[in-house]
Amino acid sequence: MKIIIAPAKKMIVDQDAFPSLTTPVYLDQAQQLLTRLRQLSYPEAKQLWHCSDKLAQPNYDWLQKVDLTQQLTPAVLSYSGIQYQYMAPDIFTQPALDYLQDHLRILSGFYGILRPFDGIVPYRLEMQARLKIGAYKDLYHFWHDQLYQALTPQPEPIINLASQEYTKAIRPYLVPGQPMIDIVFASRVNGQLKTKATLAKMARGAMVRFLAEHQVTDVAAITQFDHPDYQFDPEASTDQQFVFVYQH
Repeated sequence: MKIIIAPAKKMIVDQDAFPSLTTPVYLDQAQQLLTRLRQLSYPEAKQLWHCSDKLAQPNYDWLQKVDLTQQLTPAVLSYSGIQYQYMAPDIFTQPALDYLQDHLRILSGFYGILRPFDGIVPYRLEMQARLKIGAYKDLYHFWHDQLYQALTPQPEPIINLASQEYTKAIRPYLVPGQPMIDIVFASRVNGQLKTKATLAKMARGAMVRFLAEHQVTDVAAITQFDHPDYQFDPEASTDQQFVFVYQH
């Protein structure tokens, strides 16, 4: 069983909490993307990133000097968005950390796919960014099936806690009969189930923590997620989609 999650835009450097244990599988491709990004003018980079000068300028300056082999932070600690805050990997037990390294994979526009303790540097590149790389019109075409191949060399169930932007890099390459179970965290609004982004990110982080602490390797056990605000809804769920409904 593999669990996929999305990265976060907000990143930090933390070389103190845990050492980096592994090197990203597609480091050569990341270096290729770095070379391509350095070819962009500042206005082109800012347009690619869709952000303000306050964010774009330091990111552009960083781009010119960054070294993908220096000042590395384990991926699971490098991202500091809401999902990762609620996962709180820095206080995991060793068995839970081992579980993460075996089962959790972080999808990335820049690195492709990451194990939790792959050493990485901060970057800014979303999977849906319209970056042309040689003959490839965007990152989905650049990565093609490489993320899937690294994720499950042998077909196995995939637990999808990633956003649609990143799931699109995996779903087209599933082999026939390979299960991908989408985990949905939703709220009832006027009788309809709606996903609220911030609440869902918080719950995804808590779900990863639950899976790691309980060493879950059986898909059915995911429905036992014991969150105070969410409850599994069997009627709204299917074999391919587990729905957890907000209770407040």
